[in-house]
Amino acid sequence: MANAEVVKESPVTDVPPKRERKTSFLREYLILTKVGIVNSNLLTVLAGIFMALHYNQLSFMAHIDKAILALIGSYFVIAGSGTLNNYIDRDIDSLMNRTKRRPSVSGKFSPKLILTLGASYVTFGTILLFQLSFTAGLAGFIGSFSYVVLYTLWTKRRYTLNTVVGSISGAMPPLIGWAAIDPMLHPAAWVVFSIMFLWQIPHFLALAMKKTEDYRRAKIPMLPVVEGFSMTKRQIMVWIICLLPLPFYLFDLSPYFVLLATLLNVGWIFVGLKGFKQDDDLKWANRVFIYSLNYLTAMFLGLIFFSLF
Repeated sequence: MANAEVVKESPVTDVPPKRERKTSFLREYLILTKVGIVNSNLLTVLAGIFMALHYNQLSFMAHIDKAILALIGSYFVIAGSGTLNNYIDRDIDSLMNRTKRRPSVSGKFSPKLILTLGASYVTFGTILLFQLSFTAGLAGFIGSFSYVVLYTLWTKRRYTLNTVVGSISGAMPPLIGWAAIDPMLHPAAWVVFSIMFLWQIPHFLALAMKKTEDYRRAKIPMLPVVEGFSMTKRQIMVWIICLLPLPFYLFDLSPYFVLLATLLNVGWIFVGLKGFKQDDDLKWANRVFIYSLNYLTAMFLGLIFFSLF
């Protein structure tokens, strides 16, 4: 009788509840659109908006419609670009532990749906940004093009410089936010672009060190795969040091921001130098990577905070 009851009930228990299915769908959708990347980039869009308001002495409430439209347009461009990246990379994603559970690999979403969703999102988002200004739309287009075409389709599987090329797209969101308010980009906007560009390279090289075996299995020529850990660690330190002078170009924003940013830069250099030769390479890379995440959040929250005064 016990076995019979199990057989009888199993078809019911194997079917997930409706709420669970909805939760699963949302989770897969967020993974497909790379929600982590979207969120971090929207923070930098917001920083660009507030900085443009500050430098042009404009009220946020008077331009809240532009700010909202910039965030919505940026969301669709960034999420769409990430979705297209998943569509293109589904063959190599299946070979890596970090990416093999993506819905583009597992089949939770069909390739046709993924391609349609990604292309539609990018198109819609770019149109929204062009409604704000030509500069905002152009920045969105360049960001998507550099990520999908220059990085994903061209350099990622061919050159160790893929990380540098891919950093172009990640540096565009602050320009989008600024151009939504002020199409004539102030030099300060390009300083923030440069901070974002330089930050990405040590961040992703540290991640590449952590996931070297994944990239080697997928035959992606990341720097640690091709040149080894020693070269990658030296490159990481060079790029971190290059960040050091940039905050001083934002002294007119706030000397307190310059102090905050300098402390963050010096802190990152210290984290990189600590155990540079003695520590296990993967442990070192993990420490540098975690600091980079906190660095980005603190840096751009600082930009927003000091733009309010």
